[in-house]
Amino acid sequence: MTRYKAIIAYDGSGFFGYQVQPEKRTVQSEIEQALQKMHKGEFIRVTASGRTDAGVHAKGQVIHFDSPLEIPGDSFRMALETRTPRDISFRSVKAVDSDFHARFDTTGKEYRYLIQRGRLFDPFMRHFAWHFPYSIDLQKMEEAVTILLGEHDFTTFCSARTEMENKVRTLYQIEMKQVNDELFAITYRGDGFLYNMVRILTGALMDVGQGKLSLIDLKKALDAKNREALRSKTAPPEGLYLMNVFYDEFGK
Repeated sequence: MTRYKAIIAYDGSGFFGYQVQPEKRTVQSEIEQALQKMHKGEFIRVTASGRTDAGVHAKGQVIHFDSPLEIPGDSFRMALETRTPRDISFRSVKAVDSDFHARFDTTGKEYRYLIQRGRLFDPFMRHFAWHFPYSIDLQKMEEAVTILLGEHDFTTFCSARTEMENKVRTLYQIEMKQVNDELFAITYRGDGFLYNMVRILTGALMDVGQGKLSLIDLKKALDAKNREALRSKTAPPEGLYLMNVFYDEFGK
């Protein structure tokens, strides 16, 4: 058996998330069906760096799987590309060491959240950005970033459904950038992220920008280690993108 590592991109708007669910269309189920066709009915299990929710997108999700086939990586990539739907794309496929693990070997991830700030709602962006037509104070948001960076217990900024017991994570970078006249992006880079963490952080930052959440209250909420200590809503899924998964040291 050869272990293969693949980097995939997908438009999450047509899926009930990444992970297999009974009688639901998911990214994992589509890929496993394609692999099954390639292997003449033999089931091939796929493992990802982590799951994404319904409506969440990826440009750099990483998966691995084991196959008895020995095929050059680019040929494998093209074979999978032709057997999966158009809302999934294989960016690369290559053979790796048998002990490589897409989930357990990660050293960090990068997420990006896109916000459409134009006054008028763009229906063509409805699946790909959060429409937010209100004015925001970017300076206040930059000040809020300094509170969130570093190593913290992020219990306040994750869903109550989070299964991880250890909620200490390190945020190395939060970058806010105006992409064009309407699109605004917040990029998060850290050693790991909890369930809904990026969407809750985004909701809180936008509340700071609107003056709904003070810097003092943000710090108190972080220190409280309790989701109920933060009034901010979770940002919607359509603006979230998994951009990169890292397996070695990366810029902090």
